[in-house]
Order: sequence, then structure tokens, then C-alpha cells
Amino acid sequence: MSSAPKKVVLAYSGGLDTSIILKWLQTEFGAEVITFTADLGQGEEIEPARAKAIAAGVKPENVFIEDVREEFVRDYVFPMFRANAVYEGVYLLGTSIARPLIAKRQIEIADQMGADAVCHGATGKGNDQVRFELGYYGLNPDIKVIAPWRDWEFKSRTDLLAFAESQGIEITKDKRGEAPFSVDANLLHSSSEGKVLEDPAEAAPEFVHLRTVAPEDAPDEPEIVTIGFEKGDACAINGEAMSPATILTKLNELGRKHGIGRLDLLENRFVGMKSRGIYETPGGTILLTAHRGMESITLDRGAGHLKDELMPRYAELIYNGFWWSPEREMLQAAIDHSQRFVTGEVKVKLYKGGVHLVGRDSPYSLYREDIVTFEDDHGAYDQKDAEGFIKLNALRLRILAGRDRKFGKNG
Repeated sequence: MSSAPKKVVLAYSGGLDTSIILKWLQTEFGAEVITFTADLGQGEEIEPARAKAIAAGVKPENVFIEDVREEFVRDYVFPMFRANAVYEGVYLLGTSIARPLIAKRQIEIADQMGADAVCHGATGKGNDQVRFELGYYGLNPDIKVIAPWRDWEFKSRTDLLAFAESQGIEITKDKRGEAPFSVDANLLHSSSEGKVLEDPAEAAPEFVHLRTVAPEDAPDEPEIVTIGFEKGDACAINGEAMSPATILTKLNELGRKHGIGRLDLLENRFVGMKSRGIYETPGGTILLTAHRGMESITLDRGAGHLKDELMPRYAELIYNGFWWSPEREMLQAAIDHSQRFVTGEVKVKLYKGGVHLVGRDSPYSLYREDIVTFEDDHGAYDQKDAEGFIKLNALRLRILAGRDRKFGKNG
């Protein structure tokens, strides 16, 4: 770093690692630290972070604690779900989609408070360092970025704990040993990685699962749930209008109860290595099935198939941290345009870890019973038209087959 930062906005959870980072910023650079703690629906109290930051020497006016759950779901999760985005076919991007919001607020706070640097607690082996920093630079090209795990002199967990003790940082008893696994959580999902999960040949212990009951322990009776949509976004459950965050919270409760949304994934990280994670996305798994069901009755075939082709590229951009890139915004514009008539209701059946689409209805439905019926359609569809359609599509195949029959496939 060309010059020591004078004022730093730290993404701060109040946990041991970010508490060590806070003190390290103060001792290493003599910097004034501003902490930002976001309530993303991680399921833990975040207000204690205020007292911890102040006890560590942060000025009260430099402590930012914000409930951003509604913004998170409305402006990040829902736009992503309009695309039906999944990474490598299965991962619903729960960690990835939270990073742009945190980065945005850090930059906004830095501008507000006159800070010249931002700091995150991601390690040098993971994707999050990339996501945070691409976000920072995408919003402020001149910001200084501090990544302690890449810069500091500590080589082991033992070194970190020794520093914490020397600085009077409280170390809870369970942190003195090796943690069984690492957890990240928000309103969309929880992810668990490391330690007991590092051997991909071994099944994850049941205690790793934090957000769902085991499917075999879920209720023996299925539950039917109706989800309302307006222009591609969920807006109601069982006829009751709800805010975005409230909807996802309710879907999470239903998913937990029925053991829905578990994933054991060996993924390809952007930095190059493969990693194994246990992900739980109960509400998101229900939402994805319902949204695709809503699209099935309202979206034209050409538009739907094009969306399916664009989706892997869109999902990869989010996974790799390019939320603020022009290409993601271009894709979002096309996706959002496709959602103008994705409005109506979908019924899903929840049972023993599964989400099953059982009904869909929309005032903008493209489904025509008078055309598709096996009964008398009263001339709505002339079946004789199919003969010319087939022959025109078969023309090139017939020409090829004629040549092959005459000369053989190899000439």
C-alpha cells in the first residue's frame, strides 16, 4: 500500500476475526476505524457489535448498524430470481448476492465520512475477497482496499489468538480450539465449509445443517402453498400481501419445516480451486420452483428459451463478483423486460424435502385450452397445417439422407 490509510470503513460482524482486524487496523496503521454491520437476516443479534466496537476504541458516531433485509431481498435477491439464476446447475448464490450490498454501503459510508479506505475480512483463498473488491472498485475506482488476510504477518490461528489476548480481545471458549466448520448466513441461505466438511467422500454430519430439519423427519403430510407474483416478483403467500423480506422469511419457515433446500456442493471457485460446501436455501428453493412455474404459463417459448441460455452467464457474473458490471446490468435489463406479464398465482406442494408444482394461473396466460384440447377444438387449430411444417423442417434432412444413401456417410 503506497500510503497508510487514515480512516477505514470495516465490514464488521463483531465476531473474533473482525474484532482482531479492527484492532490490527488501529495498531498497524494508527487508522481511525469506522465499522459497518449489516443485518442481512443472518439470524443473529447484531446490536452487540455496537458495544464491542466502542469498547475497542471506535467512536460511537463511527459505528453503523443497519437493517438492510428489505433492500437485500427487493434489490438483489428478487432481481436474481427473475433470472432463475443457479451456478453450476444447483447453487442459488446465497453468499454471492449479499456481497454487492455490503460493498455498496461501505463505499457510501466512506463517502459520507470522508474515509480513504475500506476493509473486509475475507481470506486470500476464497471468492469473497474478489466479490468485495470488485464491488469497491466498481463504485469508487480510487478507494484504497485493505485485505488483512493477504497482508498481515499472522501465519496461523494460534498467532491470531495470541494477538487477540495481547490486545484484550475477548475469546469465547469454543474459539480456543478448532471450530468444526465455518458458517456464513443471510436471509436467503446459510453455507458451511471447512474442517469436518473438507473430505468430499464423507457425508456431512447432521449437526452441520442449521436451517432445515432432515427430510425424513419432516411432516408426513404435504402442505399446499399458494404464492402470488407481480411482474416476476413474489408478492403474496396464501393470498396475504407481504413485503419482499417478509415473504422470504415466511418461505424459509415453510422450507425449514419440510426439510427443503439442502445442497452438498463441490464447486469451482473463481480463484481456481474446488471447494466443498453444505448450503441450505429453504425459501429460495421454493421461490425458484414457483417462479419457473409462473413463467411457464406467461412467458413465450422464444423468450423463455433465450432466458435459459442467458442464465448461466448471468449466474457466473454474480458468483464471480461482477454485480456492478455493465454486462450484468445489460442482462438484467433483458431479464426484467421479460417479466412484464409474469403475474398470477402458483400452487406448490411441500413434502419431505421436495417442492412440487401443482398449479398455476394468470390473467396473462398464454395457455389456450381450446387449442391444446384432445376434444373438438371447433377449428381453433388445423392439424393439416402440421404436414407442411414438418416437411419444410425435414427438407435439409431429406437432402442429406439422399446423399448418404447414394454415397455413404463417409463419401
